[in-house]
Amino acid sequence: MLTALVLLPVVGAVIVLLVPSRRREIHLPLGVAISVLPLALAGYVFADFEPQPGMQMVVKASWYEPWDINWHLGVDGISLPMVLLTAILVPIALGASTSIRHRAKEFVAHTLLLEAGMIGVFLAQDLFLFFVFFEVILVPMYFIIGIWGGERRVYAAMKFFIYTAFGSALMLAGIIALAVYHSAQFGQASFGLEDLAGLDLSLGAERWLFAAFALAFAIKVPLFPLHTWLPDAHVEAPTAGSILLAGVLLKLGTYGLLRFNLTLFPEASVEAVPIMGILAVIGIIYGAVVAIVQPDLKKLVAYSSVSHLGFIVLGTFALTSGGLQGAVIQNVNHGLTTGALFLLVGMIYERRHTKRIADFGGLQKVMPIFAGFFLFMTFASIGLPGLNGFVGEFLVLVGSYATLPVLAIIAAGGVILAAVYMLWAYERVFTGAPTIEENKSLVDLSPREISLLAPVAALVLIIGIYPSVLLDKIAPSTEAALDRVVAQTDYEVPEPGRLGDVFVAEENPS
Repeated sequence: MLTALVLLPVVGAVIVLLVPSRRREIHLPLGVAISVLPLALAGYVFADFEPQPGMQMVVKASWYEPWDINWHLGVDGISLPMVLLTAILVPIALGASTSIRHRAKEFVAHTLLLEAGMIGVFLAQDLFLFFVFFEVILVPMYFIIGIWGGERRVYAAMKFFIYTAFGSALMLAGIIALAVYHSAQFGQASFGLEDLAGLDLSLGAERWLFAAFALAFAIKVPLFPLHTWLPDAHVEAPTAGSILLAGVLLKLGTYGLLRFNLTLFPEASVEAVPIMGILAVIGIIYGAVVAIVQPDLKKLVAYSSVSHLGFIVLGTFALTSGGLQGAVIQNVNHGLTTGALFLLVGMIYERRHTKRIADFGGLQKVMPIFAGFFLFMTFASIGLPGLNGFVGEFLVLVGSYATLPVLAIIAAGGVILAAVYMLWAYERVFTGAPTIEENKSLVDLSPREISLLAPVAALVLIIGIYPSVLLDKIAPSTEAALDRVVAQTDYEVPEPGRLGDVFVAEENPS
């Protein structure tokens, strides 16, 4: 079943490419129809998944026996939400791409190949296989930005490729080193995650290998100060590219830090808690402050991603139950809300061919449905209780307060700043009377556009009201990850408690 999840989009891409170029009217509808198949399969996997630790639905077949490289796939509570999120966003991204006329067939094929790579990354249990999927993703996204992007698309695509390829090279060196260590200790090289987790590494080796993996994933997040490629990529990418970049690709970094760094290098991970926490909080505040002053609506949403992803990294390296659960569910929450915001920005760009905030104003008078969706996603993005963003940020802040209280307090300021930049942007774009002539004749959302936004809005509300639908499946796996860190190190998980209890405990250590 997991193999089918990976291969269905590949087969779909081949089918689309076989359709004659002159039949351009069916390329995009065919791509959307094909992308629904992995969504249905991912939904089945989600429903069939048992909320317990360990990999489920495991598939393992030898790929290259001399090096013990295997087609090894599995899903647990950490990867399951990301697989489902990917399968949800791809049909939405394709459905939002009706404005693409130039080489539409290739665009659909690249998007489906991108989906296969993203799902493969989340399912791979062999590090060589993981690296293959991790690299495969670069190619279709490079072309999606470079061919169908904005005026500076080639520059943005090249910057994206160079940054991430550099990180990938470091990670490959780390993967090879782990295989060599396994060969030295067990007489046989292996790239299996479970095998490599059993290595007896010195603290020095852990530190260097942790750094190699962490740098690769920090670039992908991107974590401050490695974020400079992200705004260019987002602004120049077509709407579908921005949706998938924010919704899924950035999560490859946060997922990798949790899946590989904590699993393979527990002692180095514990040592790195302060520095990773500081970088995460710098990203939270920096991304929010820079977002406030952006004159471009799409770039504002792009910098908001830098800020929001800082919360996910902070939750991961808080090394508490709440922090890890918050990090995983916030991966999903950010993918839904920010993906929807990029979708909305793309819809208004198609009508006005500008993203400058100053070119709008009073849109809620002429586009009330559009304004309603934008305000709803704005509230979700800033963490309004009852919507999904609140769940993840609350868990991260409570979980990180137990181990990094000062950083948690500073990070809470990022929530306030998020309200500033998002609500101020809404005020300038939507409130008042339309004064620019072009805005007075704008057409509100079509049924097709509403059908793309409505499922995301429903999920935002469902997760906000009933987060257990995800947390029940996430918790056993995050607890297992935390238990491994505790078992392999001297680290002790603190009791989160109430904030009042924590202050009392600090005043009375006995």
